[in-house]
Amino acid sequence: NLGIKICTDIHESFQASIVSEVVDIIQIPAFLCRQTDLLISAAKTGKIINVKKGQFISGYDTERITAKIMNSKNNLIFLTERGNTFGYGDYIVDFRNIPIMNKYAPVIFDVGHSLQKGCSGGSSGSNMEFAEPLLKAALAIGVEGIFMEVHDDPENALSDGTTSIKLSKLKSLLERINHLWLKDKK
Repeated sequence: NLGIKICTDIHESFQASIVSEVVDIIQIPAFLCRQTDLLISAAKTGKIINVKKGQFISGYDTERITAKIMNSKNNLIFLTERGNTFGYGDYIVDFRNIPIMNKYAPVIFDVGHSLQKGCSGGSSGSNMEFAEPLLKAALAIGVEGIFMEVHDDPENALSDGTTSIKLSKLKSLLERINHLWLKDKK
């Protein structure tokens, strides 16, 4: 036993009870965040539910999402901010969403997916040069956690390579932002 929490997405309601036997956190993907039956089936497992805010809704819309889960007698909820679609596919983070969403549940900031843009050779491209500034902003505003894709060779990753932090750069990034993370945790 490594003592780590396991999180995975579900995409259909019937998967909630099956997946709940082996994971600690059930994640609802952004495109499915408003699917009532999926939210309720996940909530009824009694597991922590992490809902990725859809890129097509506002922070205010997460009130209805959390209400559906809480009405199913589950208060173990995280909401993940990942930006909103803007223009021809670029994601833009409206940092007002973090304090808005914090009214309903603790917020996680998804660094890489907040930087997606358009399509690059059939997959999402990204604006990774903005990863650190956006991460710093999210931490300064106040989030409960961060989510980052990390890979030792992002250029050759099978998934999410364009939105991944290079493993060799992770430690120095975390050291640079640590003071922001700890400022409200004392």
